[in-house]
This record gives sequence, C-alpha cells and structure tokens, in this order.
Amino acid sequence: MTRITDFLMNLRRMMKLHEALLKDICEEYGLTLIEANIISFLYSNPGRDTARDIVELRMLSKGNVSQAVELLIQKSLLKRTPDQADRRIIHLTLLPAADPITKAIEDSRRQFQKELFSGFTKEERQLYYQLNGRIIENTKAAVKRRELL
Repeated sequence: MTRITDFLMNLRRMMKLHEALLKDICEEYGLTLIEANIISFLYSNPGRDTARDIVELRMLSKGNVSQAVELLIQKSLLKRTPDQADRRIIHLTLLPAADPITKAIEDSRRQFQKELFSGFTKEERQLYYQLNGRIIENTKAAVKRRELL
C-alpha cells in the first residue's frame, strides 16, 4: 500500500475507535451517537456553542444536528439561549444533568489517548502534536485555496 493509503486508512481507524468509545457512553446513557457527539463537542469547545459551529467543525448534517439538539433539550441535558447582540444566533449550553455524561466523555478521551500513544515517550507525543499542528495548518490552507469546503 502507498503511504497516503496507510495515512487515510489510519485516520478512519482512529475515527472508528473514537466512535466505539462514544458508543459505550451512548449505551450507558441512552443517547444516539450524534447526541453524544454534540455533548462532547460542547464540552470540549467552550465558546463554540452554536449548532452552526457543530455542523461546521464536526462535519455533521444540519438536519441531524437540529433534530439531536431538540432531543437533548427534551432530555433536559441542553438549553438554548438567544444571543444578546443578534437574536438569530442561538447558543447551546449543557445543563448540570449532562455532568455524568461529560465525565464519561473525559474518561473516554483519556482512554483514546492512552490507546493511541501506547509506547510513546513524552517527547514523542510532543513531536507528534507539533507535526500534526503543521499538517492541520497545511490542510486548511490547501482546502482554502481549492475552496473544497
């Protein structure tokens, strides 16, 4: 296989591992995968708290996010708050009832990193983060040049 194929296959494997860990949380708390993704996103990204942010950064469908947000509100895990300056913007806030879920998400995140970086030294992890940061910036620039998204 080519290096690019290996790279892309490994990205997919990492996503599958992340989803598998989230699915365990879904089963425990009676959530769908997209609901768990929304809770995880809001917990992990303070200041990025709109459905639009979730759609854009998690690359999920607008309709699915909208439907899942409504279900999370019905489950009393999330609330909507209109923006003070622009009433068209709706902020999403996790409610205290979501605390056990966010704790499980944090535990899952630690497990994910433990699995990915097994056998890595602290220095190797730091190097990975530096190189990955550069790859992220290069990817953003390439996408912007080609207007893919």
